[in-house]
Amino acid sequence: MAPQALQVAREFVRTEILERDAEPDTGVHARFRESGVANWWLPESTGGLGLPLVEGVDIAAALAYGDAGLAFSSFVSIVGTSLLELYGGQRLQREWLKPLATTGGYCAVLGSEREAGSELDRMDTTAARDGDTVVLNGTKLFSTNADAADFWIVFARATAGMEQPYVAVVVPRTAPGVRIEKRWNTLGLATSPVYQVSLTDCRVTAENVLAGHGLRLLEIGLNPSRILIAATAVGIARRVRDLCMGYAKNKPLKGTTLAKNPIFADKLAQMEVGIEVMRSQCRAAARDYDAIMAGADPAAGFARRGALKSALVAKVYCGQTGWQIAGTGSEVFGGLGYTDEVAIGRLVRDMRFVSLVEGGDEVVRELLYARHVMPPAKRS
Repeated sequence: MAPQALQVAREFVRTEILERDAEPDTGVHARFRESGVANWWLPESTGGLGLPLVEGVDIAAALAYGDAGLAFSSFVSIVGTSLLELYGGQRLQREWLKPLATTGGYCAVLGSEREAGSELDRMDTTAARDGDTVVLNGTKLFSTNADAADFWIVFARATAGMEQPYVAVVVPRTAPGVRIEKRWNTLGLATSPVYQVSLTDCRVTAENVLAGHGLRLLEIGLNPSRILIAATAVGIARRVRDLCMGYAKNKPLKGTTLAKNPIFADKLAQMEVGIEVMRSQCRAAARDYDAIMAGADPAAGFARRGALKSALVAKVYCGQTGWQIAGTGSEVFGGLGYTDEVAIGRLVRDMRFVSLVEGGDEVVRELLYARHVMPPAKRS
């Protein structure tokens, strides 16, 4: 990394979040976009920093230490931008990636639907070829940053004239026929806006269709994001640990303080074990991803591999271990841990997203089984 990139992220959290001693606010996004670290993964050819994912793991964790919503919103664009980089061609890269490198803007991904749930092959959103254009119709349930995004990557079922049964299409945020239906009120990640959106006879040039089977592309695009989601658990867990230590130093208990209690010491030591293993798994998964990206033909490499085993493991493990750490932290604070009086309550809610977003644990385990446990001859 440019070591300074991590330093900038940590300093930003210290001055813009922690020293303000307040609940995170939505204005933090605009301030972070001015830091020079936003969209750190974009290649240097687009004007980006070109940092590898293994170094981005620590950036994501550093941001999540202060505000997991900021962390998620700041890196979730990697799903769409990595697909555009790998499967979009030079025109789309020039048109959409270069501005993001300059402004720190967003790309939103539109995949999930209410009826289809995790069975994306049942999606109702359609894409039909009409001459030199593609017409999109449908409603997408959850899309982070959709309203502020420069462009969307829309996943749809092909109905006529398309080469693949499912496609991924670049759609400008200002395209006719796109509409924000609502913003969801989520239990955690308060500063990461999530929207329901619709497309009605939305027409874009056929050149905006990415090369490849749309569902396979989504599987590929989720690799880096799942690793970084796992990394946010590291940052949240570190904050939980530090809050527990700060509280325990001054909490009277049996003539001394909670910090000197052996049961408390055991709990905090176990937290540290979990934090270290989570970070190690995230970095191992990121190295797997970086190795493919550095290969002679990363697009073909990812097309062969699909969902990376190490990325799936990182997300499941960090979601489960992070949740245990957050729960322990809440217990340390006793009744206060179940209130809004201290930050621990928000951290518990934020930690839950790791096991829910971009595939719940059962969905990810099913994919892990199908791709990496089932005998090769029987895999889909």
